[in-house]
Order: sequence, then structure tokens, then C-alpha cells
Amino acid sequence: MPKSPELSEFERGRIIGMWEASLSEREIESKTGHKKTTVHDTIKRYRDENRVESSPRSGRPPALSDRDKRGLTKIIKEERSQTLLQITEKFNETNDLSLSSSTVRKYLHELGYFGRAGVRKPLVSEKNRKDRLAWCRSRRNWIDEWKLIIWSDESSFEIFQSDAYRWVWRKPKEKYDVDCLIPTVKHGKESVMIWGCFVDVKLGPLVVVDGTINSEKYRNLLQDNLIPFLNSLDDDLAYIFQDDNARPHRAEATTKWKDENLISSLPWPAQSPDLNPIEHLWDALERKVRGRKPYPKNKCELIVALKEEWDKIEPEILEKLIDSMPRRIESVINSKGYPTEY
Repeated sequence: MPKSPELSEFERGRIIGMWEASLSEREIESKTGHKKTTVHDTIKRYRDENRVESSPRSGRPPALSDRDKRGLTKIIKEERSQTLLQITEKFNETNDLSLSSSTVRKYLHELGYFGRAGVRKPLVSEKNRKDRLAWCRSRRNWIDEWKLIIWSDESSFEIFQSDAYRWVWRKPKEKYDVDCLIPTVKHGKESVMIWGCFVDVKLGPLVVVDGTINSEKYRNLLQDNLIPFLNSLDDDLAYIFQDDNARPHRAEATTKWKDENLISSLPWPAQSPDLNPIEHLWDALERKVRGRKPYPKNKCELIVALKEEWDKIEPEILEKLIDSMPRRIESVINSKGYPTEY
């Protein structure tokens, strides 16, 4: 049978006052609504011990000390993607305890840690972190210069995109901390590879890339698509072409071809998709394709959908992406070169 709720100091004083006014225990029970045993015990304690407060209830002591909690935090920070069971086993083994997973979860929540889907970002090496930081610092004051960059990239669109999540333990503000990120990896599902570009508020062509791209195929792609796009732009402006550090992009033959065609290239820090606004254009394109009903069932349908939705992208979207560049630069600087929210 559960214990009765603890009486407040006022309630005990009221019982004692009625008793001193010569009311019987039964009368006090009737007036206060408290059980007769509670009334009796309160009066007896006052009469025999001259006090009104009850003896401390034993209760269950806290399972973890402050030191134990610090140890639990250390285990979390050593590997954010551990399961709750792994954390519990490691903590019990380290501290010679036998806590349940639910108890450990309770203390994790008390410490501010919750299981959340990890954000997928490329793993940045120490060298590339420093390169990213230096690249951003040297372009910190660029404003209109971003409107002269021809942004380009390849992207793979899967027919059946996996939405699987990997969970990490983190606090709300740790979403983009480097040890809470999930490094992205490439895998071999059936997909369509495309290449595209844009400058300022003007879209370039969207090209399907068949098979594995090499230096020769990349040069042909640029010859057939980038050169005509460049020729369609304002002759009075000096545009700069951006591509990443993929091997076909930086091959000696590719570099020579760019020089021969007077294409000025933007130096690019490795592992920096968060600095290329076209990455968000791919996201917007995928959302548009996913919104089609029915969803493309094969590669041919997917290619048609990609090209149709690419042509529908509004200039306002491109303008917002270019306007985001100063913020992207500041985010990388603030994160000391590590991946950012972009």
C-alpha cells in the first residue's frame, strides 16, 4: 500500500492547534480530511517529542555521484555513435555497477545528452582543415566577386534513395560539432550521374555523364558544354570557373586544356562541399524530383525528371545561394576549418 502524501508544516500546525483547542482526534479527522492514524501520529509526536516535523523518509539514494556523471560524459565524448546498450555496459564495467539501460538513459537526459540523427559531412583531415581556413580568410571581404564565379559539380541521383539515419548522443547545440558528424561515404547503388553549372542568377546546362568520368571525358564535357555557356555570357566580365579537386579535374591534360582555352580557374580547398553553393542546388533539384507523382521508376524517367526540374529552377534561388557565400566563409572561419551547417 503506498505511503500517504507528506503533510505540510501548515497542515501539521493546524492539527496541533485543533488538538490544543480540545478537539478529539475523530473531530480533527472530520474537519481536516486527514486519516485518523495521520492525525494521531502528528499529535503523539508533538506531545512526546515536542516537534511537528516527521522523521526523514529513507527513499532511494541517487544512483550516480557527480564523479560518476563526469565519467558517463567522458564515455559519451569518446564515441558519439555508441548505442545505449554499449554505453551502459562500458559504464557498468568501468564503475563496477549494474545499472539498467533505462537508468543510464535517464542520467544522459539529465546531463543534456539525447540520441539524435547524426549530420552527414565529409571527414576533413588536419591539412585540409588548415587549407579551408586559409582559403576563407583570403576571401573574407569578397562581395560582388562571387557573382563572377561559374560554380560546377557532378552529382549522383539514385533511383531509390536511402534515408537511413545513424544516431549520435549530443546536446542540442552540438549538432555540427566535428565529433557528432557522420562522415559521408560513396556506395554503388543504381544511379544517374549529372554535371551542371551556374553563375550569378543564370543556369548553365545539365549534362548526363555516362560511365566513369576520366580526364578525357571531362575535357570533352567542358568543350561541349562549358565553352558554349561561357560564350553566352557578358564578354566584358572576367568569369572564373570553379570545380573541385577530383582527379579528372586536376589532371595535367585538363589543366593544359583550360590554359589553352583561356579558362581562369578558382583554387579550391579539398573536402569543401559546404563552400560550393551548387550543392544546395542539387538538394533543391532532388526535392523537386521527389515531389513528382509518380516518382521516376527507372533511369530514363529519372533523367527526364532531372532535366525538366532543372529548367524550372527560379533565379531567386540562385540569387540566395550567391548571397550566402559571405556567411559560408564566416561559418568556416568560426568552425576553424571544420565542416559547417551548409
